[in-house]
Amino acid sequence: MIKRSALGRGLGALIEGSDMLAGAGAPVSNEISISEIEANPFQPRIHFDEEALTDLANSIRELGIIQPITLRKLENGKYQIIAGERRFRASKIAGLATIPSFVREAGDETMLEMALVENIQREDLDAIEIALSYQRLIDECNLTQETLSEKVGKKRSTISNYLRLLRLPAAIQKAIREQEITMGHARALVNIAEPETQIMIYRQVVKYDFSVRKTEDIVRKISSDDGEGTPAPKKTTPFPDEYRDLKNHLTKYFDTSVVFKINELGKGKIEIPFGDSKDLERIIGIFDKLNS
Repeated sequence: MIKRSALGRGLGALIEGSDMLAGAGAPVSNEISISEIEANPFQPRIHFDEEALTDLANSIRELGIIQPITLRKLENGKYQIIAGERRFRASKIAGLATIPSFVREAGDETMLEMALVENIQREDLDAIEIALSYQRLIDECNLTQETLSEKVGKKRSTISNYLRLLRLPAAIQKAIREQEITMGHARALVNIAEPETQIMIYRQVVKYDFSVRKTEDIVRKISSDDGEGTPAPKKTTPFPDEYRDLKNHLTKYFDTSVVFKINELGKGKIEIPFGDSKDLERIIGIFDKLNS
């Protein structure tokens, strides 16, 4: 097996001798009864694909367990999973009575680190699961982003980008998990301050299948109109409540972020942005209905 360089210090920093688990000179694994094994309470993975588990179970019936799982022994004599919960679940489906396992000593905090880092290094975690794992390592293991960067072998900026996803509304986080939008779309949306506007743009992205670049352009336009990220050249007049209510109403009605601009004299304009020619036709259709 070729060791992936992306692991960085990863598991090697957390589990002494982890490089030896599947190599020559590794300690011989024990056959542990599946009935004596408990799931990992610190498991960061929330969703286990049932079809993928069934495929793995079929493979286990044919070939057995290629790589032992890693356990720790509890005071009650049972065992708890540190790494390998997918293999454990698939082995139960396959009807195995025992499973080859390495038994290690680990406290709760060390086990949490092991489980989170082991899962982060997998390629099939969604972006929100990774972000939540990073946040748990920071909160529950008292790590800084810099220390976390060293442990998982990722750039600090990469970790920061994942953590920013947790600021998004729950509906958008759900869309990331269900692969309705990509992390690239989400990274653009997180630059918008208002959750309502984030939701509106997200719905347009899904409805019109906007690319990441198109989404970035929309966000950039809205941020520029709202004056986000750059100091305003002139003193702005606060919105009266009725104007703000009207703006919100029109935004919902046209399903796009309507922009109000008002100067100190009370003069201004209303802008209705559109994403592309198809979106423009949709907005014109709304006007046509109003005139009919």
